[in-house]
Amino acid sequence: MALPRLLGFSLPPDQESAIARVARLLLPSLLLGSLCLPAQAQRVPLPLDARLNEQVIMVPAGAGMHEILQTTVFRPPGPGPFPLLLMNHGKQAGPARQQQRERFIYMATEFVRRGYAVMLPMRTGFAQSTGAYRDFGCDMLANAQGQARDMLDALAYARRQSWVDPERIVVAGQSYGGMAALALATRALSGVRGVLNFAGGLRVDMPGCDWPSALAKAFATFGAYSRIPSLWLYGANDSYFAPALAQRLFHSFAGSGGRGELFAYGPFKRDAHLTLGSRDGVAVWLPPTERFLQKIGMPVRQVYSVPDAPSPPDTHFAPQGDIAAVPYLEEQGRAAYRVFLEKNAPRAFALSASGAWGWAEEGESPDVRALASCQRWSSLPCQLYSVDESVVWPGAGAVGGAQ
Repeated sequence: MALPRLLGFSLPPDQESAIARVARLLLPSLLLGSLCLPAQAQRVPLPLDARLNEQVIMVPAGAGMHEILQTTVFRPPGPGPFPLLLMNHGKQAGPARQQQRERFIYMATEFVRRGYAVMLPMRTGFAQSTGAYRDFGCDMLANAQGQARDMLDALAYARRQSWVDPERIVVAGQSYGGMAALALATRALSGVRGVLNFAGGLRVDMPGCDWPSALAKAFATFGAYSRIPSLWLYGANDSYFAPALAQRLFHSFAGSGGRGELFAYGPFKRDAHLTLGSRDGVAVWLPPTERFLQKIGMPVRQVYSVPDAPSPPDTHFAPQGDIAAVPYLEEQGRAAYRVFLEKNAPRAFALSASGAWGWAEEGESPDVRALASCQRWSSLPCQLYSVDESVVWPGAGAVGGAQ
């Protein structure tokens, strides 16, 4: 249960069987019906972001510190010490080991602009972290506590770093990570001033598991033992946690003594569960987050200039909706471009003189993902044709051939 969206792709026409063509056309709609969308989007490795001084480190964890957690760090320039955001990821469908490194790049950007360092550890058994994923089935309290153990180790590591201000820390999490963050806050955490819970919870579809009731019971326990203030953000069309369930979880927490504020917002695109991973989601979650940070004495003023990721200019090669103008594509590729035009921004469509194509929607760096998706099936270089609402194709002579 993590972030961002889809990839479309093709084989060149001369390599594509009838079955492959049908499967390729169906893939976007099949993925739209899946709740493991980030697994599709994140298969493309993304470059480190120099704007945010991004680096990947290995953090010791576990009994005897024999495990390591693959951890992404974003930092402002300079030695610090900086206030810290310790961010916790969700779980995608499928084996935890197949889940790639999470970045939450839009959230990280906003916090670095405000002078924060951001740490995002992949928990035990995820991505390139060592150890085995902890799974306690329908025991939601045990699930959350098991995941919180890694966050506790990451927090201890962070507090020892010279670039971290150990007295100004915020813990956050999305989906399963949000629930784990609330579980972590049941401990005595020096320097942790608040918790951000973005659509927190865990859905376990297994026989005999009343997972909503199990969640409510676990959240009541969190409230009984936590005294750290928290902000909860849930959208109206969240595909995992509908408004009635979000209210139930919050009331279980607050009714047991937990200090929290629920920010319930309206529908967000196709699925509010993915708000935090969307570029457009910043406008939804940032204002209430800033108000919360101000209440708990954390910085909210922008102190560093971090430019937005550059986007190629509109070449005005053709109107974006002119499907006939798109070069190189045969019938199936033009059908795919028609599908692409219905996708949410941020989005990108790439193609090759070989007839291959690829597109990506939502999430991080859709341009990079679209190019990689196209290139996977092409012997010739792929190039972007359309980004967001613009056509960025340079015209004749691009990607090694004429229109």
